[in-house]
This record gives sequence, structure tokens and C-alpha cells, in this order.
Amino acid sequence: MNYKRAFFLLAFILLNLTPAFPQNREPVVRKDVPLDSIRLSDPFILADQRTSMYYMTGTGGMLWKSKDLKKWTGPYKVVKTDPDSWMGRNPMIWAAELHAYKGKYYYFATFTNRDVKIDTVRGNAIERRASHILVSDKPEGPYVPMQDPVYLPADKPTLDGTFWVDKDGKPYMVYCYEWLQNWNGTIEKIELKPDLSGSVGEGKLLFRASDSPWSKERDEAGNVVPNKVTDGPWLFYTQTGKLGMLWTSWVHNIYTQGVANSESGTLDGPWIHEKEPITPPDYGHGMMFRTFQGKLLMAVHSHREDAKGRYIRIPQLFEVDDSGDKLLVGKNLRH
Repeated sequence: MNYKRAFFLLAFILLNLTPAFPQNREPVVRKDVPLDSIRLSDPFILADQRTSMYYMTGTGGMLWKSKDLKKWTGPYKVVKTDPDSWMGRNPMIWAAELHAYKGKYYYFATFTNRDVKIDTVRGNAIERRASHILVSDKPEGPYVPMQDPVYLPADKPTLDGTFWVDKDGKPYMVYCYEWLQNWNGTIEKIELKPDLSGSVGEGKLLFRASDSPWSKERDEAGNVVPNKVTDGPWLFYTQTGKLGMLWTSWVHNIYTQGVANSESGTLDGPWIHEKEPITPPDYGHGMMFRTFQGKLLMAVHSHREDAKGRYIRIPQLFEVDDSGDKLLVGKNLRH
């Protein structure tokens, strides 16, 4: 995927998400909606033991809920941002995640203020975008801001923040530093305060997009080079105790998900990338959860473009075996 095509696709997402999910507009709630009838990028499912309910969120800032993963009710508006903050009155919301931690629920998401430009790189204006965390006492929200107005540097576009408690017992946000500015996307970590209300210190590099052996694109001269995109990190332990990370990029125009493994068993790595992608082509931005019956599933979205070049993304569930040192992805539960 060359950079001109990437800019076009990103611009299309931005233009089409903005009118679809304004915060001052109440969504129409539907019941008994099959999973494959929901269009949603970056799906994330929290299996909440306290309520015996599955909660699904993702890009767009809305929430769906289900008792059985088959029929869903939603979407519900669950986010209350501060219009006087850097996010502005109506931020775009990408890749939201829900994490239960120490008796509260935390909403990790990417917020974009399209009215603020932080940089111009290669003739392209970069909007104010950053990973951030909100909090609620209930999984269905509302999720509201905490103490710190900023978690990550204001002059860097960051996205797809996820949550991890490392072996040192400290909580961290793992996130992407977007390729639009650095032209070689990275995945980084930053320590969080014990109550997740802010960050501590500065971010630290884990790996770069160019470290991947499987992601590919053509440069302006037509040479095949590593793809510059890092997307959707998700941390996990296998049952043998190995620390791994799902993350997504592209193989030319194919949306693709791979795995990196930490040799030290901590976020500090070094991170060694598996040579081949872990999911079929055109599936990505994955996360994993256990059902109330104990089955490990991976939630991803399928990716395709229609005749007009518009993204079509639908949540999908795959069975996963984590009993060995490496994940084995099984059948798609849609089939």
C-alpha cells in the first residue's frame, strides 16, 4: 500500500465517521442484532463476570451488549468527554477498549480533534490525535475524564492504546506512534499512575513497523519495502507463560495481522516477530477474551472495500488455542 493510497483511505474513514457518531446525537438502539449484521472497526469484547454480560465497543464510541455473543443490543452512547479539553466538542473516537481494573472500568480509546493541526509532514496536515483513558463504575458507563488532561505528548499523533500490567506490577499503556508523522510507525509503552488517572515519565520504544518480516508495500521507486503502519497492539500470555503481542499492518493492499513475542517475557522485549501472519488475509486489529464457558476467542474485524472504495468492516470471532508457546488460530465461528 503506497502512501498516497493510505492517505486516501484514512481520509475516507475520517469523513465518514464524523457524521455517523456525533456525541450530541442519541443512537437508535436495536435488539437481537446478529454479530455479522453489525458494521464495526476494531471490535473489542469485555466478558464481564460481575454482570455476566459481554460488552463490545470499537471505533465510533458506541457500546453493544450480549448474553451469548450471537444476538446483540445497541448501540449505546457511553462516553462523556470534556468539550473544554484538547479533544474539543465532538472528537472522533477510534479503537475503544474496556478494561476492568481494581473495581472500576476503564475506557482506552483514540480521540481526534479535527480542528487542531499539530504538524505538516510531506505536505499533509496532521490532526491532534492521542490515546487517552476514561473511567466508570459500571461497564456500560458513562465513561468520564480523570485527573490528567494529557497522557501522551501533544505534538505526537498516537493511537490504539491498550492496557497491560507487566511483571514489575506496574500498569502501562501500549500504543502506536502513528506513521503519518514519523514515516515508520512504532509501538511504544508508557507507565500509568496506579489508578490509571495519568501517565508517568515518557514513552519507550518497543519496536518499529520496519522490524516486521511480513508487512510489505512499494516505495515511490517501486521497490518492495516493509510497510510503515503499526496498528492495534494487544498483549497476551500463552498458557506456557510466553508473552506475545498481536498487531496489524498491511501486505500491500491486504490488511494483515501478525504476532511478536518478547524474549524477556516483559514489555521491554526484545520483540521477535513471527515470520508469517497469524490470521487469514483481510482480518485484523485483534484482541482475545475467554467466554463464560472458558473458551478462548479472538475478536477481529474483516476488511474489504466496496465498488466505491469504501471500507466494509464487520466483527468476526475465531477460536484460539494458546496451550503452547505460540497461538494457533482455529475456525471462524461465523461459518
